[in-house]
Amino acid sequence: MSAAGRLGAAWYRASLTPATALATPLSLLFGGLAATRRALYRNGWLAGHRIGVPVIVIGNITAGGAGKTPLVRALAEALRARGHRPGIVSRGHGGRLAGPHLVVAADIADDVGDEPLLLAADATPVSIGRDRVAAARHLVAAHPDVDVILADDGLQHYALRRDVEVAVVDAARGLGNGWLLPAGPLREPARRLDRVDAIVLNAAAPGAGVAAADPLPAGTAPAVPRFTMRLVPQPWRRVVDDAVVAAPSALPRDAVHAIAGIANPARFFDTLRGLGLDFVAHAFPDHHRYRAADLAWPGARAILMTEKDAVKCRRIGDDRMAWLPVRAEIDAALVTLIEDRMHGSQAA
Repeated sequence: MSAAGRLGAAWYRASLTPATALATPLSLLFGGLAATRRALYRNGWLAGHRIGVPVIVIGNITAGGAGKTPLVRALAEALRARGHRPGIVSRGHGGRLAGPHLVVAADIADDVGDEPLLLAADATPVSIGRDRVAAARHLVAAHPDVDVILADDGLQHYALRRDVEVAVVDAARGLGNGWLLPAGPLREPARRLDRVDAIVLNAAAPGAGVAAADPLPAGTAPAVPRFTMRLVPQPWRRVVDDAVVAAPSALPRDAVHAIAGIANPARFFDTLRGLGLDFVAHAFPDHHRYRAADLAWPGARAILMTEKDAVKCRRIGDDRMAWLPVRAEIDAALVTLIEDRMHGSQAA
């Protein structure tokens, strides 16, 4: 396991480890800086900017891996079904372009990041940029029919004013040891959840070992509505052409390898085990740029991966490689709450 992987595992232990304990002074410094920044925006000393259409921020208070991007895709689909015309703004993590840039089919993950390519695959306009305000303005200028913006992973980007905040929490891991970065996984204190409009608990897939207990510390955000999201596996697809492969039972039963270059590889591997698959697991860093040598396992009959991995493996892909689509199932009441808050904000 890499050093980053070991640190991430330590974050989700019940108490501090020797390594994370050494980082607590830095966590206190990080917390002070984050609180100062929030106060500057809250008191108007740093300006927040409105875009002219409602902005829905989907984010989390932990570092990576909570399920934000699948939720953004599901919300875009649900809002479109209710007559809205959503667009998406993303940072473009893992990409070289600073933006603003509208994602198109010809883009590659090395330039725009892997997650924006997934978001754009659903025919939703996607704009990336390190400056979220500039990216949102660029999106609206290019697509004046867009009437609502979904900001993927934007909870801490206060320069972009928002009308609705949705926080995603991994129901299996919760908030870890409760410490701020780098001693723990938190970007902001748990009390930040008191100020969001909705909390979505990502319960992953049935059979994936999700904890039944409340994943949040006692007394956290008692008045904030909570909803559950599940990631439901779909039929496998080939990496080289996206054709449907087969049900898991039709995949090879031996010499199977699985890769995951995501923030929480264990979730993907647990999903595969829940599907009854035996495999050799290979965890890579989040947003990893794959090379052929990374996947050169002699005798491998199948190499399984997430969709996020697949968009980066197509140029080195072969017929052994397949990716697992997942669909986020969300509560219709969450969409209704978002619409109500959007309309209330416009009325105000």
